[in-house]
Amino acid sequence: MPSNLLYKLASAAAFLMPRPTRDLYAWRIRRSGTFDREYYGRISHGINPLYRAFPIRHYTRFGESLGWQPNETFSPSAYLRLNPDLRDREIRPFEHYLRHGQAENRVFRELLDGGLAGDAAATEVVDLRALAARGRPGRSRFAVVIHLYYLDIWDEFETVLSEAGIEFDLFVTITHFAEGSVELRDRIRAAHPEAVVVLMPNHGRDIFPFVHLVGAGLLSGYEAVCKIHSKRSPHRVDGDAWRNHLVTGLLPAVGTPDLLEAFLDDPSASLWVADGQHYRETQWWGSNLVTTDHMLRRIEIAADPERLSFPAGSMYWLKPALVDMIRGLQLTETDFEPERRQVDGTTAHAFERALGYMAEDGGRRIVQTSQLEFTPDPPVRRAPSFVSAFYLPQFHRTPENDAWWGRGFTEWTAASAATRNFACHAQPQLPGALGFYDLTRPEVMGEQAAMARAAGIDAFCTYFYWFDGRRILEAPIDNLMDRPEIEFPFYLCWANESWRRNWDGQSGEVLLEQGYREGFESALARDTARYMRDPRYARPDGARPRFVIYRPTDMPDPTASVARLRAAWQEEGVGEVELGAVLFHVRGEAEIADDLFDFHIEMPPHDLVSGADYIVGGPTPPPRDFGLMPGFRGLIYDYRRVAENALSPEYAARLPANTIAGIMPSWDNTARRGPSAHIAWGANPMTFERWLERLCAERLDQSYRGEIIVNAWNEWAEKAMLEPSRQYGDAMLRVLERHSGAKAPGLASQTQ
Repeated sequence: MPSNLLYKLASAAAFLMPRPTRDLYAWRIRRSGTFDREYYGRISHGINPLYRAFPIRHYTRFGESLGWQPNETFSPSAYLRLNPDLRDREIRPFEHYLRHGQAENRVFRELLDGGLAGDAAATEVVDLRALAARGRPGRSRFAVVIHLYYLDIWDEFETVLSEAGIEFDLFVTITHFAEGSVELRDRIRAAHPEAVVVLMPNHGRDIFPFVHLVGAGLLSGYEAVCKIHSKRSPHRVDGDAWRNHLVTGLLPAVGTPDLLEAFLDDPSASLWVADGQHYRETQWWGSNLVTTDHMLRRIEIAADPERLSFPAGSMYWLKPALVDMIRGLQLTETDFEPERRQVDGTTAHAFERALGYMAEDGGRRIVQTSQLEFTPDPPVRRAPSFVSAFYLPQFHRTPENDAWWGRGFTEWTAASAATRNFACHAQPQLPGALGFYDLTRPEVMGEQAAMARAAGIDAFCTYFYWFDGRRILEAPIDNLMDRPEIEFPFYLCWANESWRRNWDGQSGEVLLEQGYREGFESALARDTARYMRDPRYARPDGARPRFVIYRPTDMPDPTASVARLRAAWQEEGVGEVELGAVLFHVRGEAEIADDLFDFHIEMPPHDLVSGADYIVGGPTPPPRDFGLMPGFRGLIYDYRRVAENALSPEYAARLPANTIAGIMPSWDNTARRGPSAHIAWGANPMTFERWLERLCAERLDQSYRGEIIVNAWNEWAEKAMLEPSRQYGDAMLRVLERHSGAKAPGLASQTQ
């Protein structure tokens, strides 16, 4: 019998069997009236329905030992920690409090920073998006973010900043306490006119003000971001000394520049804390496991009850990848509870514990100040010789799509209408800096090309839809031909598959049939030659224009057709063409030799998913509760395992020798296939960078001409896109920029 089933049976037996002492404990809790069923229901979301039906019984059997709270105010871990005489006694904290501690006036919660809901003046959250859109001219390499709840600590912080010896952009959020807050805001603005200083409601401790800045995009693009706050911790006799240790551990009066450079030079480090502030023991989960797991699933990470690593104290330096992950959480004011001096189990507590998981997802770690003295030399990164990205032109209206899908249909129609297939599913995916663009405007393509160039992309592999001479989606590229001043490097990929109603090109109602009538090669060469003559058409080897065929084995006689195509381009005066083929996961009836094409293109996730990689819909039951929506019949597989498959020597050995290595930032075709979607779960900027970093280190030697290709630039309905999104901003592009050897102006100037 599987061990997991045995464990579940044993747990059920422990829950159902009478246990006199625990049953007496449950009776005392019911009689006291202090158990908050609604609160406990929120923190125990996802447990067995039987347990949820009897919450007090669950608390006495399991919940208290997990550190869960019976209500919003009583913390079992704090009760033991703040009453030292109880630590070595075999007691159940809440039971002891009900029987003895309440009468003895024992402390049962920590008096953490942050006042009661009525302590602060009411103020609305300021929308900072317009400020972010204007950009910050002359921005520094670093940003320092300060949250002030205790207003008198500003002078202390100002001294620390003046002695740190680094240049930075300053961001200050202030809890709004009537006139005192306004006066301090005005004083800081007068002393630091370039600073962003914002009044905030007393909501979400120091965390919500920080994520509000992140969500607006104000902290994107910095090499590192420092976060500190006016921690006073009244429950600690050393509160001021502790704050001083946390702050000066990050911004010492001597050595900050060297420590900061050491942090940046360590590719394994993603988060830097003062000494002693990296907590690893699972006892610190407290009542936060469920809330943390729910939060992390927004960025496709699962929490593990047996593993915890996080920065205690909520003060740290972050690298940009971690800032991007925080933005991806898309936390807003409504995600944070009203301030009632909660000691555990809130969104702010969960956020603190989630940070370590975000860092680890990219293979990164938390470092403490003293560890930076032993930073290894940074590795020499190898950059690809040429970077391409697949490009979809279906962002404009066509008569055909109006007829097939309804008037006004474009790719945006499908992308924006996507609905969730499971709890915390990041759908719909919506555009960021470029908005809901229309590709019949060549200026949009110029903006895209500028972003791509800054990220190190050399050319777009643009889909070319040609059905025995009939064109569709041709307007963007044809309009570009009339605007020679717009820089848009590209080459064409003939998407030679039939259009079908289920979007997979393999089954379902045929909307537009792909044919191969006699002489199609000459017609295709003639219709593509005009683009190849354009100076913007890519010639990656410096001589030959490049052309790609999406499904070569669908041609009746690929060998003969390729020969005729090459000859036809010669007759058109184009000369020799560098001809490639996509390694599509479903082969046609015809066979092709590996040397028929000059190169092949790897296109994840095609041919990279095996049975062991499935989380939902595979040969084994899902290992975790995904909260699937009723009627879901699709497939969910592990993005991280797909990346491992792509990097394995065994997989690489099966590829033709002249294959361009491919990578995808993510994959989820929910927008096209609804409950039948195929989804790569676990894709985020950290896991994308982890794959890309290893691809450049391990597979470039085998890749054709040392190139890579990304699937894709803008496949929004398949969540395969590099261009900016609302969830992650331009994070995917900056990942590519860090590894592509980009020499164009950085992305900060393109997307801010």
